[in-house]
Amino acid sequence: MSVLLMLIAIHMVRNNLIFRPKKGSSLLTTLGVFLNSLKMCCLHYRHLSGDVASWLDRAKENNGGCYSETHVENVKVLARLFPLYGLQILYRACITQIPSGYYIQTMNSNLHLNGFLLPIGAMNLISILPLLLLAPLMECVTSCYLSMEKTPFSPSRVITLGHACAALSVLVAGLFEVHRKGYPLTEQALSGKVLQVSSMACIQLAPQYILLGLAEALVTPSCSVISFHLTPSHIRGISLHFLTLSYGGGCFLGALIIQLVYLLSGGNWYPNTLHEGNLEHFFFFLAMLMTINTLVFWWISYRYLDLSVMQSRGVGSSLLAEKLLQYKTCLRFYDTMERPSTTASIETVL
Repeated sequence: MSVLLMLIAIHMVRNNLIFRPKKGSSLLTTLGVFLNSLKMCCLHYRHLSGDVASWLDRAKENNGGCYSETHVENVKVLARLFPLYGLQILYRACITQIPSGYYIQTMNSNLHLNGFLLPIGAMNLISILPLLLLAPLMECVTSCYLSMEKTPFSPSRVITLGHACAALSVLVAGLFEVHRKGYPLTEQALSGKVLQVSSMACIQLAPQYILLGLAEALVTPSCSVISFHLTPSHIRGISLHFLTLSYGGGCFLGALIIQLVYLLSGGNWYPNTLHEGNLEHFFFFLAMLMTINTLVFWWISYRYLDLSVMQSRGVGSSLLAEKLLQYKTCLRFYDTMERPSTTASIETVL
């Protein structure tokens, strides 16, 4: 019903959403630049000579490639975001613990609260609340900073904080798993089956859900901001597609990690019956991986620190126009050396 109402709402405002995108780089063109660069690098290694600043520059027409300078420069800007996309994969694997590891942990805890049987989905609601509350709050804080002419927190720092919250969440999940196993077992009817579960109330697992919801509220909007503002207008859609692709890759990585841990540990780290295994080892292992992921992103976050500097330099509009302005400045300086005729002819060509 929610999806149906959403489709009806989109259909009602479709005229305001339809627009003609600017002509520019398509996904095939972007992939073509990478393939052509690899091809030209192989030819350079075997037959050609000459050095370039970046291996992608070999796809330019003036270096023997098949693509214009505008296309290649746009793809180079997009390539700078690939580390950001790659580091979101493991983060997304942590987010998938809500419907997997956290779900199993909650199912094996006492779901009764003051005589009322809580549905397991109620814990998912706890992870959604930080996202609903923090999104407008962060927008208000940003607006206040801008109104006071102060620089708000950069998206890269917010992402680093969100990754730290995700690592802390799975660490807390491991600690709670150790604590949960210390409680005596009790019988609980669930989906027509009687299970032996821990007598610890499932509501005590709320901190790990809150931390993961907090991480999602911090990371997802900031990644979208960076992907949008640090790419030229022609390839912003492609940039957001790569970001979405990294999210999907994180889901597959989460499933792969669980399968590998289950096989390598003989079912001990991801047991079929929690009180007979050590699920906390899996959570500690995932927390260690996420901590390393956070440190790596913090190390490279300087690339995405100040969006205003990038925009003022013209990255978001036209890299080629910026280069032409630099060339023109150099030619004007050359004109002061009393070579007016040659300079004028070159400016005419530009």
